Amino acid sequence: MRTYLDHNATTPMRPEARDAMIAAMDIFGNPSSVHSEGRKAKSILERARGDIASAFGADGADVIFTSSATESAALALSGRKLMAAGIEHDAVNAWTQNDLSVDAQGLVGIGNPVVSCVQLANSETGVLQELQDGVAVSDMTQAFGKLPVAFNWTGAQMALISAHKLGGPKGIGALVVKRGTDVPAQLLGGGQEMGRRAGTENVIGAAGFAAAAKAAVQDLADGVWDRVAHLRDMLEERLIAGAPEAIIVGKEAKRLPNTTAIAVAGWKGETQVMQMDLAGFAISAGSACSSGKVRASKVLTAMGFDEMTAASAIRVSLGPQTSEQDVMRFADKWLTQMNKHRASARQKD
Repeated sequence: MRTYLDHNATTPMRPEARDAMIAAMDIFGNPSSVHSEGRKAKSILERARGDIASAFGADGADVIFTSSATESAALALSGRKLMAAGIEHDAVNAWTQNDLSVDAQGLVGIGNPVVSCVQLANSETGVLQELQDGVAVSDMTQAFGKLPVAFNWTGAQMALISAHKLGGPKGIGALVVKRGTDVPAQLLGGGQEMGRRAGTENVIGAAGFAAAAKAAVQDLADGVWDRVAHLRDMLEERLIAGAPEAIIVGKEAKRLPNTTAIAVAGWKGETQVMQMDLAGFAISAGSACSSGKVRASKVLTAMGFDEMTAASAIRVSLGPQTSEQDVMRFADKWLTQMNKHRASARQKD
C-alpha cells in the first residue's frame, strides 16, 4: 500500500477540478474569437478568473493566467531590481538579489518592502512570514488553499499562485496584480491577458484551477486543515519521542499546518527518501524542483545550518486525505530506519 506524503510538491486532482475540466473540453472555441463558440470559451475563462480572485481574496485585482508559478515569477520579476532571501524558491532567486537576512527559525528580515520579494510560506519548512505592507512580490503558492489568505489584505503588490498545489491541474498558474501595477509582457504576439501575457489561454486548465480554488476555500471553512495540523503535531511528537537527536526545522515559528521538515545530521536526506519509498511512503528531501540534485538544502543553509545537517533534512507534507493511521505508520517505519542508521553509525565509530 502506498501513502502519499508529498503534498507540497504536488497534490492529487480534486474531483471538482476534474469535472470542471471535462465540461470545459466540450467548449472548443478560441476565447479571443468573437463568434458564438469563442464567446462561450471566453465566458468560461472569465468566470474562472473571477472565481479565483474571489477565493484568493483578490477582488478588484488582476488575475493573469500563466503556465505555472515559475512563469508568474519571471513575469513579475524580470527587469526589476528586487531583494530576496536565500530561502526563496529557485524561480524567485533566479531574478533577485540575495540580500535579505534569515534567522535560525527561517524568518526574513525585511528592510524596505517596496524593493523586496518575500514568500508567504516556505515549501520546505512550512515557515510563515509576516508580510509588510507594500512588499513588491510574494510567492503565495504554498499558502493559498492551506491558509485563509486574502491577497487584498496582505499589502503585496503582486502574488504568485499555482493550481496543482491545491488540487488543480499542472500546467497553469497565475500572477495576481494589484490594479495599476506595471507588468510589462514577457511573451509577445497577441493581446491576451490584458496585454501582459500573449498566447491562447488554457481554458480547460483555468476551469480546473477555479474549481480547485473554490473547493480549497470550502475545506478551510470546514476545518479540514485544523485536523491536518493536529496530525502534523502528532507526527512530530512521535518522531522526537523516538529520536530526540532529530531537529524539527522552524519548530518555534508559525508554519503551514501540514509541513514537517526534520533533520538528523549525518543521515542523508536522499537516503531517507529512498528508504521510505521502498517502505511505501512518498516524501521528499526539499523542493520538488531541486530534489533530484544531490546537495544540501539551500533553505537550511540560508537559515544557518551546517552543510551536514542541511543535507540530512527531509520534508513530510500532509494533505486533506491523510489519516492518523498514515502518519503513525510513517513514524514507525521512519524510526525503524533511524535505529538502523544509529547502529551503522556506532559500528563506524
